Amino acid sequence: MDALHEFLAEAEKNAFDAELRKKIRFNIGRYQRKVVLGKAQYADLEGARQRAKNLKYKAIEHLDSYLLDFEKNFTRNGGKVIWARDGKEAVEAILKIAAQRNARKVVKSKSMVTEEIHLNEHLEKSGIKVVESDLGEFIVQLAGETPFHIVTPAMHKSKEDVARLFHEKFDTPPGAGPEELTLKARELLRNEYTTADIGITGVNFLLPDIGGIAITENEGNARLSTTYPPVHIAIAGIEKMIPAFDDLAHFWPLLATYGTGQRLTVYNSVLTGPKGGNEADGPEEMYVILLDNGRSRLLEDPAIRESLYCIRCGSCLNACPVYQSIGGHNYRSPYSGPIGAVISPHLFGMEEYGHLSYASSLCGSCTENCPVNIQLHELLLKNREIAVDRGLINKNEKLGWKLWRKGMMKRKRLNRASAGLKSFVLRYLFKKTWGKRRTLPVFPAKSFNQQWREQMNGKSK
Repeated sequence: MDALHEFLAEAEKNAFDAELRKKIRFNIGRYQRKVVLGKAQYADLEGARQRAKNLKYKAIEHLDSYLLDFEKNFTRNGGKVIWARDGKEAVEAILKIAAQRNARKVVKSKSMVTEEIHLNEHLEKSGIKVVESDLGEFIVQLAGETPFHIVTPAMHKSKEDVARLFHEKFDTPPGAGPEELTLKARELLRNEYTTADIGITGVNFLLPDIGGIAITENEGNARLSTTYPPVHIAIAGIEKMIPAFDDLAHFWPLLATYGTGQRLTVYNSVLTGPKGGNEADGPEEMYVILLDNGRSRLLEDPAIRESLYCIRCGSCLNACPVYQSIGGHNYRSPYSGPIGAVISPHLFGMEEYGHLSYASSLCGSCTENCPVNIQLHELLLKNREIAVDRGLINKNEKLGWKLWRKGMMKRKRLNRASAGLKSFVLRYLFKKTWGKRRTLPVFPAKSFNQQWREQMNGKSK
């Protein structure tokens, strides 16, 4: 309940923060307009969505064999695979590699899974400098914050906010524009790539048939992070699997279209291991960490398993009226918005994160805007059902719904209560929620049922 109360308090603050709402609306509005144009490239968009869902279904239903195929083929390519049951094992494996290399600096490209396991914090505690190379992540790191959005980490910051931040940190002109700020970031980061001991990235797709990983980006920072440092560590949730390399031709355009409205992102890379004997570029060692960290719990439940199809495009966040009102930090999870509300309770605990599944209007916009056609609104309802079955609800709420059900199941019971009594109960039960800023409805003197019976002279049943 503490997590719920904190969520409600912060949500109320953010919902009435006019400046924050303005920034969110501006940035999401730009994405939404571009996404509409991007979808126009598809002759059969619904067919493309369903095919993507079918491919992810195949990958997840046969995940065990695909993971073994990936390990076999990636190892054959000269890479090394590390299996991590949870975040602790993943972090320990990375720290061990860093110790073997006597690493003192790590350069990272944007990766939500590293946020999930709090990797930066653990590396810094071990005396290792961590440099975020994605511009949005770099801004968030400078501000001492966590990402606000799956795709756009600094969505909550205006260009004026970033200009002030760079002025404080690097003494750039306080009124510097986006181009000047970007060039400053480029100047600062270029040296970090060439002097880093380890490059760390996430993974967009695991490719079992060729033993490779696919990374998609718009800035080129992931390519630099995987090319210059002598060691490359890629961390992938096991659900990032797709059946085959050829399926990238289907997933890359969908990810770009729904994520940013592009036909294709600027940089799309496939990496199959460390550099070969005749190759000038690339790492000397390459590791892929296959992370479970609660994903098996999602996998074992057929009703929730579909959430593992997510390709992290962020489209459901942009479509969600709740996310648009309160933003990403309110979720206290690296995965915010509708998909975060579905998976966070299973990854991190229903007791602490179960309330997120109630932070939804169930309007279905998330489902409508999912490129792999995940029925997100149904999964949100399923999470609520699980929370109720586990007794993770307020006793007063449970009693209230019990009384409501009892009354609604018998028309005569409703008719016995006067309109005044019904209005009083409504005001009493919802005065701190719906009634806080709204005028609650007043029941009419006669119900529709009573009016109908009178009109029909008592003949209606």
